[in-house]
Amino acid sequence: MRILVAEDDRDLNQIITSSLKSEHYSVDSCENGRDALDYLECAEYDALILDIMMPVMDGLTLLKTIRRRGSSIPVLLLTARDSVEDRVTGLDAGANDYLIKPFALEELLARIRVLLRKPSQTPKSFLQTGDLTLYLDTHQVFRGEKEITLSGKEFSLLRYLMQNEGIVLSRDKLEQHIWNYDFTGGSNVIDVYIRYLRKKIDEGHTRKLIHTVRGTGYVLKEK
Repeated sequence: MRILVAEDDRDLNQIITSSLKSEHYSVDSCENGRDALDYLECAEYDALILDIMMPVMDGLTLLKTIRRRGSSIPVLLLTARDSVEDRVTGLDAGANDYLIKPFALEELLARIRVLLRKPSQTPKSFLQTGDLTLYLDTHQVFRGEKEITLSGKEFSLLRYLMQNEGIVLSRDKLEQHIWNYDFTGGSNVIDVYIRYLRKKIDEGHTRKLIHTVRGTGYVLKEK
């Protein structure tokens, strides 16, 4: 999952960004609303963590702007303002959730997990395709009874494929969701990591789960 953090307190921005990356999210960050709007226009994000009091363009103005343009991205507002009126203003502007500073990072991460659930999705701690199981909380992966050790990026890529089981995902879409703007790898990075996953997930199994759709991308499914 790819998340944008817009927070003008540089230290807090770095703390939030590091915490999200430690949970294997792909993260971009900026320190004002105008830059955040540019990021949102150039890439597809799964969630936005948005400070209200920012220079150039404040968080509420940014939020109203993207909602007017039809964006439905889940938004978590961060603010030091704790009155009921302030919370109502933020929610009425289109925020999905509201977190008052100071806050515990554990609560922030929990709220992000809630934001990223699909509307019809009931909370679950694992994803499963055939005999492949991925545990979201412990980051363990099993094919049948065998545990598979994955790197952080391998885990993120597999999680995204499993969350979109049966959907063909282009290389560009996969790269956008797994890597941020700072990424400096080669153009074939997705092919490389798919090869790593196939070796760990499919090698030695008659039933393959990761499939290439020629000219389009990749899909994870049971045939």
